[in-house]
Amino acid sequence: MSPALPDGEDAPRDGSLPGWVAGPRGSRFGVYLHVPFCTVRCGYCDFNTYTATELGGGASQIEYARTALAEIELAGRTMRAAGLPEREASTVFVGGGTPTMLPASDLVRMLDGVRDTWGLADDAEVTTEANPDSVTPESLAALAAGGFTRVSFGMQSAVPHVLATLERTHDPDRVPDVVRWARDAGLAVSLDLIYGTPGESLEDWRRSLDTVLETGVDHVSAYALVVEPGTKMGAQVRRGELELPSGDDQAEKYEVTDRVLTSAGLSWYEVSNWSRTPEEACRHNLAYWRGDDWWGIGPGAHSYLGPSSTLSGEHGTETETSEPSAGLRWWNVKHPRRYAALLEAGESPAAGRERLDVADAQLERVMLGIRLRDGLDLAELSADGRRAVAGHVANGSLDGRAALAGRAVLTLQGRLLADAVVRDLTD
Repeated sequence: MSPALPDGEDAPRDGSLPGWVAGPRGSRFGVYLHVPFCTVRCGYCDFNTYTATELGGGASQIEYARTALAEIELAGRTMRAAGLPEREASTVFVGGGTPTMLPASDLVRMLDGVRDTWGLADDAEVTTEANPDSVTPESLAALAAGGFTRVSFGMQSAVPHVLATLERTHDPDRVPDVVRWARDAGLAVSLDLIYGTPGESLEDWRRSLDTVLETGVDHVSAYALVVEPGTKMGAQVRRGELELPSGDDQAEKYEVTDRVLTSAGLSWYEVSNWSRTPEEACRHNLAYWRGDDWWGIGPGAHSYLGPSSTLSGEHGTETETSEPSAGLRWWNVKHPRRYAALLEAGESPAAGRERLDVADAQLERVMLGIRLRDGLDLAELSADGRRAVAGHVANGSLDGRAALAGRAVLTLQGRLLADAVVRDLTD
C-alpha cells in the first residue's frame, strides 16, 4: 500500500489559498503531473500507483488526461482568484506510476494544459518518466514534437534475476534501444537504477553500471533500495523469503557507483544523482531540493507555494496573523476514483494542507540542501549546528576547505552518512 497522507488541516473544497501565499515574483516555478497507472505493482513500490484491477469504476485511464486538465484549469483559476503573479513554468515533470502507459497524445494534451494555464519558459525542461517496455520510436517522437525535452527511464538493473526480484517487466536488452530511440527523437535521457536488491551481487551491480555507460547517457540516478512496511517485498522479508543486504554491501555499491560514473565523466550533483555537465542535471528535482515553488496535479500529488514578501492579506480568504510563515504545502486525495469524482463535481481534489513555520522550513533546507554538491551556507545552521561542523570535518564527513569558505559540503564518506550528518547539524 502507498504511504498515508500527512496530517494537516482540511483543505477548502473550492481550493482557495490564504492571502499570505504568493511566492516571490520571478522565482522559479515547477509543475508536477502524477499519472498513477502501472501494468504491475512492483513488490518494493510504495508510491501512489494502481493497476487496472485495483482501480474499479470511476477512474478511467482513457479519461485521465481530461480529469487532470480539469485540475490544471482549477489551479489557474485559484491562483488568479488569490491575486498571485503570473508564473511561467520553468520545469514540468510527469511522474508515476508509468506515465507512458497513456498515449503520447494524452501526455501532450496535459502539457498543453500547463502551457495554456501558466505558460512555459522558453528554456523549460519537460520530463516524463517511462519504463523501457512502455515506449516506441513513434511515441517518443510524438512526445518530443509536443514539447517534451527529456525522458527518465526506470531501468533499475541490467540483470534478469535482479529485475525478477524487483518484479520489473521489461527485457534489459531493450534499454540500449529505447535510449537510442529517445535520442533520435531529440530527447535528453536519464537512466534510473536501484542497488541493494536481495540477491544482487557486486558483480551484478557492476554489470548494470557498465550497461548504463555503454548507452552513453548524460544523466544517471542510483538509489538504494528501501523496503517499506506494507509492501509485498516488506512481507517477503518479514517471512524470511528474501534477505536484505547489509549496510556495508549498500555502502560498497554506492562507492563503486561514484567511482565508475566519475571515471566516465559524470559528476555527482546530489547524493543519488550524477550528470555529465551541470546543464544536464535534472532542474525539476533541483527545484525541490532548493525549496522552489511547485504545483502538483493528480491523485496524491503535493504542492508548495512560498509566502508573499508582506502578509497584508489583501487577497486573503482567511484571517491573517503576524506569525512568521515559510509557505503553504497541500496534498490531493490519493485514490484516482475519489480524485476524479471531486473534479467532476467542480470541487478541489485537495485533501489537506499545512502552514510551514520558519523552524520547519529551516530544518527542511538543511535536510535537502546538504544533499547537493554545492552544499549549504553555514549561516543556515543554528549555533549548535555550526559548532557540529568542526567535528564532521575532523571525521571526514564534511569538506574542510568548503567549511573554511562558509559552506557545509559532504565528502564521499559524508554522502554515505548523510542522515547522521543532518541529525547533528539540526540539533
